[in-house]
Amino acid sequence: MKLRRREFLHLAGAAAALPAVSRMARAQSYPSRPLRMIIGYPPGGSADLTARLTGQWLSEQLGQPVVIESRPGAATNLATEAVVRAAPDGYTLLLVAPANAINATLYDKLNFNFLSDMAPVAGIIRFPNVVVVNPSLPIKTIPELIAYAKANPGKLNMASSGNGSTIHMSGELFKMMAGINMVHVPYRGGAPALTDLMGGQVQVMFDNVPTSAEHIKAGKLRGLAVTSTEPSEVLPDLPTVAEFLPGYEASAWYGLAVPRSTPGEVIDRINKATNAILADPKAQARFAELGASLLPGSAADFGKLLVDETEKWGKVVRFAGAKPD
Repeated sequence: MKLRRREFLHLAGAAAALPAVSRMARAQSYPSRPLRMIIGYPPGGSADLTARLTGQWLSEQLGQPVVIESRPGAATNLATEAVVRAAPDGYTLLLVAPANAINATLYDKLNFNFLSDMAPVAGIIRFPNVVVVNPSLPIKTIPELIAYAKANPGKLNMASSGNGSTIHMSGELFKMMAGINMVHVPYRGGAPALTDLMGGQVQVMFDNVPTSAEHIKAGKLRGLAVTSTEPSEVLPDLPTVAEFLPGYEASAWYGLAVPRSTPGEVIDRINKATNAILADPKAQARFAELGASLLPGSAADFGKLLVDETEKWGKVVRFAGAKPD
């Protein structure tokens, strides 16, 4: 009887140790096949470029190919839902963008709850927008823009790449904090909006730095300020909006997330690989060329950013009364 009891206790102890052993084995064997990184944007933009650079370097870190899969549509919601429904095994990643934070309020009904259905993994980069105006306007500074808008309510047209885009929301946050009225003119993408801005059909835009920088340097647009809290290395002569509107900040950013039930050991593995990329001088130099700053840190750090951004942009969406295109 004692022998049987001893055998039972031994077996019970071994069974209790199995989950820990299983977790260790899972972490050590991951990844054993190619990964997918899904993005909610078409090829050619900043999201696609960020995904391809990150995927290439993740492949080197993890020893497996990382396939970039573009699923544009519904303001990134199609891509997000695809990852939410994917197996929680760490082999399907989502390139997270501000649209994920904005859409939580912009859309009355989604087939998922981003904050509860996805697990944050790691931040990658953050880069500012830049306030640009048509050079024909008698405006050279942010205070002059605010004064002009107050003296001419509703006469300035503010272009964006679409309702709920980061370009749109950056402008709405500015309007809310400055107490001014500019008419929002949404376009189907940033390129046609920029074309009309340079042509004078619209007067103001809060565009991404990478797409406006060359036009500013060529004199086709006038840059007033960048929307980050720190100056941009790409446009070092421009001040920040926050110098004139304390507390203002609006940035585009990218990071990685996986389905909620993905094992913590796998999340840690991807997080460490991503942080190793961000510590590499080669990656640092390449991202600096895009005017981006880095977002190293833990999965919890990136999770806090997602919560904060969702709350922040929720207020702006409600202020603007924005609706999906």
